[in-house]
Amino acid sequence: MSDPIQFATCDLCDAWKGDVSGAFRVLPPVFRDFGARRRFAGPVVTVQCLDDNSLVKAAVESPGEGRVLVVDGGASLRRALLGGNLGAAAARNGWAGLLIDGCVRDVAELAVCETGIRALAPMPLPTERRNQGLRDLVVRVQGVLVRPGEWLYADEDGTVIADRPLHAA
Repeated sequence: MSDPIQFATCDLCDAWKGDVSGAFRVLPPVFRDFGARRRFAGPVVTVQCLDDNSLVKAAVESPGEGRVLVVDGGASLRRALLGGNLGAAAARNGWAGLLIDGCVRDVAELAVCETGIRALAPMPLPTERRNQGLRDLVVRVQGVLVRPGEWLYADEDGTVIADRPLHAA
């Protein structure tokens, strides 16, 4: 993986606190860290699925190229959308991070994956793969719209979405 992007979500929020255009949004503080990287950023790829991780699997098994996979799992607490094998695939394939509005499993395995992984909670029950879901569309995560190609920044203080890169190149 290339040099990490330098940013602080607090600094981004200070700079954008007066924004009313919707170009900058802050996600609610409901996500927990599960991956080895607590700080990650990159352009967004979106998946929308409910209790079926078929498209999550397909995404993390493809080249990540420093991007962040944002999964609109409908905030479901019924099934885990990511486990140890898929977390390892995401790290191996160069995903900067994953933000899952849903659950994960294999927490000990995810903790050593060299990628950012944020989700709502652990849940040991896996999904049934039925090849359902959508990719590369506008999703709603905890009430916040997230579009493919936008930028996600996550660190110890929180997670923000911007319509363009905000870090120094």
